[in-house]
Amino acid sequence: MEKIETGPDRAFLIAAPRKGTHEIAEVDDHLDELEMLADTAGAVVVGRSIQRVQTPNANSYLGKGKLEELKGVVAELEVDLAVVDEELTPTQGKTLEEELGVRVMDRAELILDIFATRARSAEAKLQVELAQLEYLLPRLARMWVHLSRIRGGIGLRGPGETQIETDRRLIRKRISTLRARLKKVSEHRRRVNRGDDGALTVALVGYTNAGKSSLLRVLTGADAFIENRLFATLDTQTREFAIEGRRIRLIDTVGFIRKLPHHLIASFRSTLEVAVEADLLLHVVDASNPSWREHVQAGENVLRELGAEEKEQVMVFNKVDLLRGLEDLRFNEAVLHDKCVYVSAANKETDELKELLKQRAPLAPWMKYDVGG
Repeated sequence: MEKIETGPDRAFLIAAPRKGTHEIAEVDDHLDELEMLADTAGAVVVGRSIQRVQTPNANSYLGKGKLEELKGVVAELEVDLAVVDEELTPTQGKTLEEELGVRVMDRAELILDIFATRARSAEAKLQVELAQLEYLLPRLARMWVHLSRIRGGIGLRGPGETQIETDRRLIRKRISTLRARLKKVSEHRRRVNRGDDGALTVALVGYTNAGKSSLLRVLTGADAFIENRLFATLDTQTREFAIEGRRIRLIDTVGFIRKLPHHLIASFRSTLEVAVEADLLLHVVDASNPSWREHVQAGENVLRELGAEEKEQVMVFNKVDLLRGLEDLRFNEAVLHDKCVYVSAANKETDELKELLKQRAPLAPWMKYDVGG
């Protein structure tokens, strides 16, 4: 049988911001980011809809009138997939699918899907699988419906509670196994990093696509995968370099994002713990992004959840080559942060950052005896 080639999913974006919480420009910015996520996942966005609500409908997320309106829009645009810009309850997801007649994903599921395709190392794959299973567990009944649609229903009609309960037991067992394996990985990393070898350990943290990998490549001269997409890299990268005899170990971590699913933070804890154990955090910020303040807040929320909020932190404003008013940025941020540096990884302008790292890093033992020799 000849295989039928299908194009990318036609996605429609949905947001229901609370009344009085966000300006329309902020909501559009959130949906722009959701569109970037959909693009990263391989979908083509064909439309979007915003409905301000006092609180989302517990059963259907959107109001009846809005659902009726969207049914026609979804049919007219030949939508394959509706993506909602926050996490849905199992009931909300099920109702939306029944009402709209298309597959529905929430923001968390979309991010998990991207992570699944971007994971390269064995550890990252374990972490993504754990997060997916924890997301899936309370949504098994709806996922069974997805499967029966895909497979045409033969042999899957009315799977019943028995099969779902069997699946739940299997998933819980797999989750327990994955947690145990990741705990061993974390313990191994601690043993490897334990002890003072004279290097300053620096962790790069920050919003996805802020330029952390680019900065690592410029500072260390090492190859690093660079792509202008959200979550281009998930695997932790560690590189060492020296500045005038001072050894620095630079660690690139997975990027943060608004509304990052709790399952992912928990699953990637073993990787993100490098931020807790580092001597210094470089919080990399895309200075050219109008929403950079919100990005900083999202990063600080994750660091707080990890218990790393008290670590010494330097704000590194990257992409300043795209700014016109750098002096205004310096003035405004001097009030908020005592420790700020400004760089352009694209133009390899990192002297200010290198000077800061040189001051923080101790001299290698053999260099101490060469001074003034």
